[in-house]
Amino acid sequence: MSPAIKKVWIEEGCISCQLCQDIAPKVFLVEGDQTCVVKADAGLHFGKLHDDIEQAARDCPVEVIKVETT
Repeated sequence: MSPAIKKVWIEEGCISCQLCQDIAPKVFLVEGDQTCVVKADAGLHFGKLHDDIEQAARDCPVEVIKVETT
């Protein structure tokens, strides 16, 4: 079993490609050409969307999605 996700954040350098939002829309939000943000209630979804969050971090073309696990 994978370790539980404790925290997700976006570092500088986001190119607003919306890939993360396409993969996990309950966790990530990209409005227009703004930098991606982690939604305020994203923590509610860390458990059931663990695989999607990990995939978004792996697939991010500029590698700015960071995930902290327990």
